This record gives sequence, C-alpha cells and structure tokens, in this order.
Amino acid sequence: MAAESARKFEALEAQAATLVEMFRKGGYEQVAPSIIQPADILLDQIGEAIRGRTYVFTDLTGAELCLRPDLTVPVSRLYLERHPRADVEARYCYNGPAFRFQPKGASGTHPREFRQAGIECFGVADRDSADAEIVLLVADAVQSAGLKQFRFRFGDIALFFALLDALSLPERWRLKLRHYFWRPPTFHALLSRLARGETQDREGTVAEFAAALADEDPARAEELVASYLETNDLPLSGNRTMSEIAERLLDHAADLRSEPLPREVATVIDYYLAVEASPREAIDRIAMIAQGAGIDLGPALYVLSRRFDLLAESGIDIGAASFATEFGRDLEYYSGLVFQVEAGGDKESPVAGGGRYDGLLRSVGAPVDVPAVGSAIHTERLLAVTGLA
Repeated sequence: MAAESARKFEALEAQAATLVEMFRKGGYEQVAPSIIQPADILLDQIGEAIRGRTYVFTDLTGAELCLRPDLTVPVSRLYLERHPRADVEARYCYNGPAFRFQPKGASGTHPREFRQAGIECFGVADRDSADAEIVLLVADAVQSAGLKQFRFRFGDIALFFALLDALSLPERWRLKLRHYFWRPPTFHALLSRLARGETQDREGTVAEFAAALADEDPARAEELVASYLETNDLPLSGNRTMSEIAERLLDHAADLRSEPLPREVATVIDYYLAVEASPREAIDRIAMIAQGAGIDLGPALYVLSRRFDLLAESGIDIGAASFATEFGRDLEYYSGLVFQVEAGGDKESPVAGGGRYDGLLRSVGAPVDVPAVGSAIHTERLLAVTGLA
C-alpha cells in the first residue's frame, strides 16, 4: 500500500470511529449486515438508477447474488431477521463498504467501492420526531467529523404523491408518473408526450410484439417472450429477467390502450415540479399552485410544515436550506421526507443523504408496513471536503 493511501485509510478509520461513536451515543446499536445479498430483493427495491450500477453475479449453486449497492436494504433485512413480526422499535448504526459501477469512471468522490456510515430507525410511530432525530443526528455527526460549512436540501415524495392523488387523471398515468418520478428526463418526456395527447409509438417491432401480447396473462406472455428471444437468437441483457421483460411489454401494450392525460393536469404538475426555494417559501408557492388548480393539499402541506417547525426547534437552520419538489434522491424505496447534506454547492456529490421509507420493510418480508427512516454518510466525500486526509 502506498504511503498516501495508507494515510487516507487511517484518516477514514479515525473519521468512521468518530461518526459511529456519535451514533452510538444517540442510542443506535452498531450492526454489520452481510456484504453479499440476494440480488432479487435488492434489485426490486433500489430502483432503476442504482439497479443498472449494481454488481450482480451467480454463485456455483446458481443463486443470483449481488454486492450491496447501499446498506439500507441489508439493515432492513437484518431487522426482520431479529424481529419477524416487525413490532419492535429498533435503531441501528453501521460503517462499511458498498459497491456501485460508476458510468463516468471511478474517482476519489465516486469510487466503485465506497464506505457508508449510517443510521436506520425502525418502528417509531411518531414520524415527525423520528425524521427530526435522523436529520439532527446526521448534522451533529458531520460537524463532529470536521465539516464546518454545509446546507441541507429537502424534498418530499409523499407530497408529490398527494398532488397526483388530488388531480383528476387516469389511474394508469397516475401510477406511471409515480413510478418515473425518480428519473426526471424520462418523467418529463412522458409528461410532455401525454400533455400533447400522444400515445406510445405504435410502429416498430417492440410495439407490434407488445400488441400481440395484449390479451395474454403474465405466464403465457413470458413463454412467448422466451420463444421470441430463442427464435431470433437474442440473449438476455443487463439485470432483467424473462418475467420482467414480459411485464414491460404488457405494460407497453396497456399504454397503447389508455386514454390521454388532460393538458391542464400536465400544466399543474409542471408548475409544481418547478418549485425550488427555501422550505417556507416553497410551501407557500405549492399552496398557491394547489389553490389555482382547485385541489386540496392542505393535510400534506401541514405535515411538511410541522416537520420543518420541529427541525427548526431542534437547531437546524431551515432558512439556509432549500426545498425542491423534484428532489427525491436516486433510491426508489423512499416514501416521504428526503434530504441530503451538500458542501461546496455540489448537488451531485452529497456528503450525506437519507429520508423516510415506510413501505420498504413490507416489501422485503414484513407482515405489516413499518415506519422507517434513515441516512447514510459517504465517508470518502466527507473526508475530501474536510481536508483531513
């Protein structure tokens, strides 16, 4: 190991010890979930942005596995192993490696193997206080590690879902827009197309094959897809299974049959997603958009405002923070308030990030929905911006 690398390693170890000690003092038990995880569970939960960057492999028994791309899902699985009925409050902290392919090439702040020091809080019914607890503890932790200047960026997935539920639009497009929220270019392309009254392209091989599957059940559709790939000597690519390909083609066929999205609804969504301001100003702007559209977002805005009140009372400088309606982070298991810690004005390389994910535990095996919120600190980035390496 080169001397410089050794110094960085030692600095990361010292920083991790500081962070974990802060977490432990906050009442979080340190855990170490497995690095190798079942691929199907991870890939189903993390979403498209991270799914394509996950290292997947098959072991000698034929099991499909992956190197964990983050630690929230592994820690959630650990919680369920300990508490199968998911009826116990638990707080865990961790520090360990995660792995992601970097499409622009690995770098010091975007390595393929990186460390996350984080916290996860499960089963706390008072969501307001749990959210504030996580945000405040992360702020204290990065400060204890030497970060002096930073700002919070917030978003709220639940508020966007409340907007879609309040608008009058076909249920299919409501579900589609929820699904694509985490992929802004795809989302806006879909919204623009729907606003113009355009349907999916009916021409080409994909459209023709999708139309042929329209009346088939999923099992039969999967058989037809397998036969088509074999006949045309086409291999499976990426991390998609045969059933997922069939599901996408059936989805495409359903799009072809769906009614258009009202143009005025698309306009309201565009206005909403353009909001980025301080949290208080953003809430006022969203309230005006809702009033102009004749919809009621009062309950969702009240919940969001109450959370910011609690954060301000806890010592977070809300006036210096930003709130962006389009901000949702890359991981699709989030369901409520989300945030990231930015240093030096770099939105693309946050030092830390997290949020609420109330639906994740049930998706990975819990018998009921479990309130959950957490955050992870990217320790290499934290070390870089503190200059302590």
